Amino acid sequence: MNKEKRIQILQRLRENNPKPTTELEFNSPFELLVAVLLSAQATDVSVNKATRLLYPVANTPQAIFDLGVDGVKHYIKTIGLFNSKAENLIKTCRILIDQHNSIVPENRDALEALPGVGRKTANVVLNTAFGWLKDNEGKYFIAVDTHIQRVANRTGYAKGKTVEETEQSIIKNTPNKSEFMFDLHHWLILHGRYTCVARKPKCGSCIIEDLCEFKEKTE
Repeated sequence: MNKEKRIQILQRLRENNPKPTTELEFNSPFELLVAVLLSAQATDVSVNKATRLLYPVANTPQAIFDLGVDGVKHYIKTIGLFNSKAENLIKTCRILIDQHNSIVPENRDALEALPGVGRKTANVVLNTAFGWLKDNEGKYFIAVDTHIQRVANRTGYAKGKTVEETEQSIIKNTPNKSEFMFDLHHWLILHGRYTCVARKPKCGSCIIEDLCEFKEKTE
C-alpha cells in the first residue's frame, strides 16, 4: 500500500468521524484507567454496565481500595476474568495512594508498573486522558488491540504478527503523523468493531473498500 492510498483512508475515516473517542464511559483519568484495565477480554458494553454501578459508589483510588477485593468483585462479577481484575485493581489503587498521591501518573513507565496495566492500557490512558501523541522519549505511539491488529493487517495499511510489530508498522507507515496519529487508534478500533469485523467483514458498506487490499472481500 502506498502513501497516497493511506492518506485517502485516513481522510475518509476522519470525514466519517471527525472527533472519535473511546466508547468506555469515564469522567477522570482514574475512571478511564479502571475501565481500560477491566476491558481486557471484555466488551466496552459490559465494562460500562459494571462501572455505571461502581463509580457512583467508588471512583477514586482510596474509595475503591476501601471496598476491598470482594467488594470490587460484587460490581464487576459480570465481566470476564473479574477475580484477577479485582485483585489487580486493588493493588493498583494501593500503589496510586502510596506512590502517586492518588493521582494517575502521566508517565508510561509509572503506568506500566501498575498491576494489570500493560503497554496498550498505558497508551490508551496517555492518548485519551492526557492527549499525548508521543511518549516521554518523543516517540509516536498507538494502542493496538485485536481489532486494530486485524484492520491494519487485513487492509494492508500495516503489517505485523504481534501487536508490538503492528504498532511499529502503523507508526512507520502513517503519513502526516501530527495530523492523523491522535485519532488513529479510535478510527481503527471502531472500524474493526463495526465494519471490518472478525468473522465476515462488511465490505459492501465499508467506506474504504476500494482502497483496501483484502483479497477476499464480501458483499
